[in-house]
Amino acid sequence: MKRRRYTREFKLEAVRLSEAEDKTIADVAFDLGLHVNTLYRWRSELGVAGEDAFPGQGQRKASDDEVRRLQREIARLRQERDILKKAITFFAKENP
Repeated sequence: MKRRRYTREFKLEAVRLSEAEDKTIADVAFDLGLHVNTLYRWRSELGVAGEDAFPGQGQRKASDDEVRRLQREIARLRQERDILKKAITFFAKENP
């Protein structure tokens, strides 16, 4: 079975329809041919990521780039810390 792909616009419209008070989320999901859990997941993603939700195939969210940058900086700082710990140990042994 081939996996279906939906456009960002479709997902946003589905979430908008699910937030309307005239139909239940299950009704909207059924009308659109979606599993109700898919619609709940899209609502959650939009709530968490806001404008960055549903970036598209192969595109990273802006926050992902920031997380990667911060992870690289943490790794660099850990290396510097380890080097300084070794230097302190070395100099402490040298000057009793």
